[in-house]
Amino acid sequence: MKLENCHWATDYIGKPWKVAADGPEEFDCWGLVVDIHRRFYGRELEIIPVEESNLRQLIKTFDAHPEKQDWDTVKKPMEGDIALMRQSRHPIHVGVWLGVDGGGILHCMQGAGVVFQNLQSLALTGWKIENYYRYKGEMSDGSNCHSS
Repeated sequence: MKLENCHWATDYIGKPWKVAADGPEEFDCWGLVVDIHRRFYGRELEIIPVEESNLRQLIKTFDAHPEKQDWDTVKKPMEGDIALMRQSRHPIHVGVWLGVDGGGILHCMQGAGVVFQNLQSLALTGWKIENYYRYKGEMSDGSNCHSS
């Protein structure tokens, strides 16, 4: 799926996936979310150090992390909200909701790197949205049409 040319997210498309990477040239899924929130929403999120191959540790770490208390679960996403996704019964993947081109998720996955997918495309590739999360505090809207 192609993003509007002027949207800041176009600078991320195609950047490669690498475990435990948080940019600027390589990312894992959480590292991409951290970088986007820092650059465009003025929010410093913690890097969550887990071994991505250890599913049990990953689930426990995300579920018990203190950062979770700063976010509300929402039904209808807005630009910058975090999407928690799954392909099996365990939600272990995250991305950022963008309201452009009808809406979709910017995320980074092994084998593809950073991609933007609408909900239909996500479903066709086996992704299900578990929940959307919105930061409880003040945050800039990130909708300006530039990269920084």
